[in-house]
Amino acid sequence: MRIWVDLTNSPHVLVMRPVIERLRAAGHEVRVTARDFAQTLELCGRLGVACEPIGHHRGGRVGAKALGLVSRSSALVRWARAQGRGESGRRFDIAIGHGSNDVSVAAAMLGIPSSTMFDYEWARVQHTINCRLASAVVVPDAIPPARLERYGARGKIHSYPGLKEEYYLSDFEPDPAVLAELGLDEARPIVVVRPPPAVSLYHRFENDLFTAVLARLREAAAQQGVQPVVLPRVAAQREQALQTPGFVVPESAIDAPSLIAQADLVISAGGTMNREAVALGTPVLTTFEGRLGAVDERLIAQGRMRRLEDPEKLEVGVRARGRRGERTRRDPALLVERLLAPLS
Repeated sequence: MRIWVDLTNSPHVLVMRPVIERLRAAGHEVRVTARDFAQTLELCGRLGVACEPIGHHRGGRVGAKALGLVSRSSALVRWARAQGRGESGRRFDIAIGHGSNDVSVAAAMLGIPSSTMFDYEWARVQHTINCRLASAVVVPDAIPPARLERYGARGKIHSYPGLKEEYYLSDFEPDPAVLAELGLDEARPIVVVRPPPAVSLYHRFENDLFTAVLARLREAAAQQGVQPVVLPRVAAQREQALQTPGFVVPESAIDAPSLIAQADLVISAGGTMNREAVALGTPVLTTFEGRLGAVDERLIAQGRMRRLEDPEKLEVGVRARGRRGERTRRDPALLVERLLAPLS
């Protein structure tokens, strides 16, 4: 089969890497397109995912997002048609994306089936497009189907147990070299920090809680020798972090899972990094102030993740070696099966 995978954000490279590897190992031809946004292209290079860069992020405003959807989807259609005139002369059998509206629209225009993945159900605009256009909607079993049927997902849902992070980190072992790469002292506490997804439609407000967290960590860096490592999403966040004394800010994309696995604490206003910490057994606090999704609701109920409500009570001055949870590993072959469901 000829399979097309589209990547629009940094975490999607991690999610799809083992899927792409297993598809190719099974003898399928896999072509990858990627949007120039955040660290997506850098991570493709770092993880050896050969891709065709197409399009870029248009900004956080609704109008800009709409323009970006039309522009990039059209570019993907042109690219896919050109590939169909290539060596094999065959069009793609299926298109796959993780929350990529662009590839869902493009696949519909080309008349080929598509599968979409996501694990946060309240991104209404995104899912109204993806769920209606896609042939399969692949999500964690924590999400009640009733929350998705309003988007047009009835009859298309193919769920999987656990977290997507438990699948793509199944073969992962931490590399201690990342600590030296960042100039970190293994003997001092390490706190990994991820800012809010400022350009996402479901997170359109200032996160005052996260601002207070940064102030607390700045104080802990100065007085307790804590090493806060800030992993910004976009350039503006990086510039702000660089102006804060005591903060470590990577110059480019790094081996974030290895850093998380060796950290004492993760604090994030997003989702993927929190769940990576859970999958790797690292203590994690969420500062997400939007509507909690079913996956996070389950993790909090299970005690695998906690909500941070008072940064003043944040304890970050000691190493957390004895407070790690157990790792959970799951076979990515199950994700491949779910994503190829439209062809079965």
